[in-house]
Amino acid sequence: MTLQPRPGILDIHPYVPGASGPKDAVKLSSNENPLGCSPKAADAFTAASSSLNRYPDGGATRLREAIAKAEGLDAERIVCGAGSDELLQLIGRAYLAPGDTVVQSQYGFLVYGLVALQSGARLVSAPEKAHRAVVDAMITAARETDARIVFLANPNNPTGTWIPDAEVERLREGLPETTLLVLDGAYAEYLDDPAFDAGMRLAAERDDVIVTRTFSKIHGLAALRLGWAYGPASIIDVLHRVRGPFNVSLPAIEAGAAAIADRDFIERSRRHNAEWAAWLTQQIGGAGFEVTPSAGNFLLVHFPDEPGRTAAEAEVFLASKGLIVRGVGAYGLPDALRITIGREEDCRAVVEALTAFGGR
Repeated sequence: MTLQPRPGILDIHPYVPGASGPKDAVKLSSNENPLGCSPKAADAFTAASSSLNRYPDGGATRLREAIAKAEGLDAERIVCGAGSDELLQLIGRAYLAPGDTVVQSQYGFLVYGLVALQSGARLVSAPEKAHRAVVDAMITAARETDARIVFLANPNNPTGTWIPDAEVERLREGLPETTLLVLDGAYAEYLDDPAFDAGMRLAAERDDVIVTRTFSKIHGLAALRLGWAYGPASIIDVLHRVRGPFNVSLPAIEAGAAAIADRDFIERSRRHNAEWAAWLTQQIGGAGFEVTPSAGNFLLVHFPDEPGRTAAEAEVFLASKGLIVRGVGAYGLPDALRITIGREEDCRAVVEALTAFGGR
């Protein structure tokens, strides 16, 4: 074939989502909300189905205003997208050129590498300590490479670890002036700690920080592909210029506006996650497996490199019990599995299965 894409495109390995397994399997591989979504969001989605012949508002005005009201932000400094994944890719499209460098922490979200490769940039990973981002390492990597973008997921996926606001500020202060800091807050709603603010204050005060968020996790709207970003007016203006004119559908706008206003559902989801994440951590640890403390709606569980007890064998064993979890070898963690916090019965089934696996 004589027609070829530009150099580097064929080096990209497409993102592989968490497996679903058989129809009757329990899916714990994609960090989905086990409580579903807000009933108000579901009603809004259904109501929107009567207007499917109409184009949506290209600026997602109603959704931006709902987000601004719920989060105490300026609606004019919000842009919405088809999941935070699209927004991350738009940032890359707008600010990366061939030969640029992107820096992430060692076990950063896989999409950051895809964003870099799509633009012909290279990805540099700064080493972590105890599966937690090290600010000094990220600063050093960014300075040595004159990084164009630094991505930080806080809390991080797949590790579940996080760094406090003071450390995020120190990161920003240590980066080159020409570097854009992108704070990915996909799991921010699960973290309730006075030392954490998801970077909103930095994004409000500076012109080189942007925060991305998603409706796929605590809001339970993964199927709708909906996300948003908050940042300086100059960057938001750029993202509006490179996004598609109708990149957020009408049902997504309506469901998202209802979801973010339903604080009761959000709090119920947060409480469920906190209770069962703590229980699972204790129980899995009691079964003999190390668990990285997580601030997200999932756990990173580590397995020994011993025949019969490896992560790969545990994944197969769990699948045989109808429990589908996520192997994280693609992240450089071949000896670990990521397990979503599910319903109570799912959590109990995971512990029962891992106890049986460890006792074989």
